[in-house]
Amino acid sequence: MPTKSKRPPLAVTEKERGLLSKTARSRKEPHRKVQRARILEQYLAGGSFTGIALSLKTSRRLVYQTVDRALAMGAVRALEDMPHAPKTAKIQPEDKAWVIHLACSKPKDFGYAAELWTRHSLARHIRSHCMEEGHPALSRAAKATVQRILDEQGLRPHKVRYYLERRDPEFEKKMKEVLLVYREVALAPPEGLNTADGKMLCTVSVDEKPGIQALAPAAPDLPPVVGKHAAHGRDYEYRRLGTASILAALDLHDGHITARVAQRHRSREFIALLKDLDAHYPEGAAIRIILDNHSAHTSKETRGYLASRPNRFCYVHTPKHGSWLNIVETLFSKMARSFLKNIRVGSWDELKRRVLQGIEEINAAPVVHRWKNFDALSTESPLGVV
Repeated sequence: MPTKSKRPPLAVTEKERGLLSKTARSRKEPHRKVQRARILEQYLAGGSFTGIALSLKTSRRLVYQTVDRALAMGAVRALEDMPHAPKTAKIQPEDKAWVIHLACSKPKDFGYAAELWTRHSLARHIRSHCMEEGHPALSRAAKATVQRILDEQGLRPHKVRYYLERRDPEFEKKMKEVLLVYREVALAPPEGLNTADGKMLCTVSVDEKPGIQALAPAAPDLPPVVGKHAAHGRDYEYRRLGTASILAALDLHDGHITARVAQRHRSREFIALLKDLDAHYPEGAAIRIILDNHSAHTSKETRGYLASRPNRFCYVHTPKHGSWLNIVETLFSKMARSFLKNIRVGSWDELKRRVLQGIEEINAAPVVHRWKNFDALSTESPLGVV
């Protein structure tokens, strides 16, 4: 049986007792402060030093220190840390600079197989080479130490953030051409646009959305059930039935969509879309097409068809790696968020039918897509549009 302490009882006021109780149950105060409050609370309740240490899973030494400090300075003051002289930092700025240098390099530069550092591998390399590099303070650097040094500089060498190198020397020029077309359409009079020779001018944005998967469910979907299942139930397994590509032309004047669904998007599929556009618009009108640099758009077969319809089609190319300038991408985004989302079909033909049905539903209430930011554009008009 533990012996009773010979230390005097701790005198506290009701206010101090309430503060001890509140701190002992706090989830926001530092752990060491909460632990001291719990020690003093149990001491006030008559607990022995051994019992308090066992109850709080701490050392008797800490219990003694806390109680002695409370008896000498008061219960409230004993909860706070004692002032002490700051320790001289062992890891100096030059040590941190070496760590940053390593983090900004690749492990393969130091003979490792990995492409990127992890905190563990970087810390291990630091401990292994710190002495020879003249940084003995890092001989016991752990992952947490390395992470703190990296956080100071906002470095995350274990992550990859992708970017795209601009490879089109005429990027700015081509971008302005595309944006000028968008601005002309946005400012067009009610009767529409005409070319310099008086022909009606129709502007469409064309692109392909490949890789739409035709997935068949392995088991029937389960409908929601009130009180049991709030959402649809779906088996994790599915069967792949192939992929489809949507070739779409978005009219920038009235929002109408001309589209085809095919298993591939070669020159022949693109020519078929051009024929659909040729049939849709009035004879004699010029069709201005905004499109990217896909090989099918400029192939020998496509050029042959364009030559058979002189002055009918006019290309405006987006810059290389700048297909995001093509406004039809907003239409594909709308499709992905609406009728293509979570789609399951029984066959590839059903996928084609449902995609075309979704496009018909959009055409029933078309939305005119507009580009909003025309900053820094000149007032010059490409292609002589009036």
